[in-house]
Amino acid sequence: MDPDGREQEPAGRQDRGSAAETPLGTRAHRVLAELADLRRDDLPTRGGTTTAYVFDSGLGEVDAVALRAYELLAHVNGLDPTQFPSVARIENDLVAIVAGQLGGDDATVGTVTSGGTESCLLAVLGARELWRRRRSTGNPRIVVPATAHAAFFKAAHLFGLKVQTVPVDPDTLRADPEQMAAAIGPRTALVVVSAPSYAYGVVDPVEPIAAAAARWEVPCHVDACIGGWILPFLDDAPPFAFDIPGVTSVAVDLHKYGYVPKGVSVLLHRSAELRRLHWFTLAGWAGYPLVNPTLQSSRPVGPMASAWAVQKLLGIEDRGPGDGLPGFRSLAVSAHGAARRLAAGIDGTDGSPGIDGLHTVGAVDSTLVAFTDDGGPDDPDVRVVVDELAQRGWYLQVQPSMGTAPRARRVPMTAHASITGAAAGRIDELLAALREAADAARVHGRVEPDARLVEMARTIEPAELSEEQVEGLLRLAGVGDGVPAGLPTRMAPVHALVDAIPAPLAERLLTAVLKQQLTPPPP
Repeated sequence: MDPDGREQEPAGRQDRGSAAETPLGTRAHRVLAELADLRRDDLPTRGGTTTAYVFDSGLGEVDAVALRAYELLAHVNGLDPTQFPSVARIENDLVAIVAGQLGGDDATVGTVTSGGTESCLLAVLGARELWRRRRSTGNPRIVVPATAHAAFFKAAHLFGLKVQTVPVDPDTLRADPEQMAAAIGPRTALVVVSAPSYAYGVVDPVEPIAAAAARWEVPCHVDACIGGWILPFLDDAPPFAFDIPGVTSVAVDLHKYGYVPKGVSVLLHRSAELRRLHWFTLAGWAGYPLVNPTLQSSRPVGPMASAWAVQKLLGIEDRGPGDGLPGFRSLAVSAHGAARRLAAGIDGTDGSPGIDGLHTVGAVDSTLVAFTDDGGPDDPDVRVVVDELAQRGWYLQVQPSMGTAPRARRVPMTAHASITGAAAGRIDELLAALREAADAARVHGRVEPDARLVEMARTIEPAELSEEQVEGLLRLAGVGDGVPAGLPTRMAPVHALVDAIPAPLAERLLTAVLKQQLTPPPP
């Protein structure tokens, strides 16, 4: 009540109106124009031509609702849901929605995180804490297939675990259940499988691997960050989540195929006990009592508000004629079908001649397509193909080569495309551009790294290099002074060199490249 006895509105209702409704002065317009100009060299985020990093539904109304929802909660702090109850309501709704599609039950709980990496970090952190409670000595390990996401290696680095990497099947590129089972032992804190793996788009055989983990009473985490909001809606998708005994946690990114701004991911746990292990609580310090379910304290709520709004807007199923918006099932089926059409167009399995000199790698279990070249002297170099595609307005990622198992074949360098709703109706355009790019790459010729530089690289100890020496190596590689953003327009020679030199040196050079990007220019 106010001093006059009138009932006051709840605090949230006293917030100012939409920022979009506030008139802007000349200086504000100038600042925003300058900010927009900073994006002139960025990859496009709309239209489906950027097939990594960003995920576009192709639906303008979805974007508008996501951004409006983001604005509505932009200044809400997710640190304390007792003071901002909307945070708990939004988070609980998102957890329930995702769990409902992944075989969850009344015991399933979850946490909304800032993205897939944080979800994976928390899964590893919780598993480490469980292992410590059960075993007080030794160094815990996580068992992962060779195709596991880099986030698990990062988690092991941050939390003091060792990574035991298990070779994958050299033909299917899926985790090998027998080898994964053989790797599990008394020091195993967590077993990881992918649904699907990012690099090759294939779903690991979750059921036998989860069963092997359960026999050792070890948690099994499913990394479904990129496939978790596609696979539940496909008729022919393999099981991968809580409908499989032994699966204890699953991560799903909603800023991917939930089509909302980054970053928002959902980490689900089979029980509240497992979730509590990655929480941090502190009452014995000078400030407020602290309870952090994630690695962050202050948490942005805008992304999760966007995810909540778009989930409510679209729903799982189509709403019916006249609604104008598809549900997530239709969006998933469309993107999956488009990815298969792309793969068939490359391989020529759809009745077309295919693209001479290129072939796909791995099955299209979800929406990811990887392809490489045939490796002959007259075949197009896949790294040059990606450069040529960029010249034609299509942007794909180049992925390094990978050994699948000792004495087994090595998967060559590949190109990666994540097909989204916006790209689904443009596969014919992409295939046409890909044919042109392959022809141009064939004319260009194959790219080989400088043999002398590669030989020298094998003798270098990265830790002993000075900053000046690192910069000199970058210049030899065509990266550095005089090049816009420090990177050449054509990256094929750089990719070839990075793939040929020892990984520790490559990592040292890549760190230096980012250092160049993130060092302010002199005044």
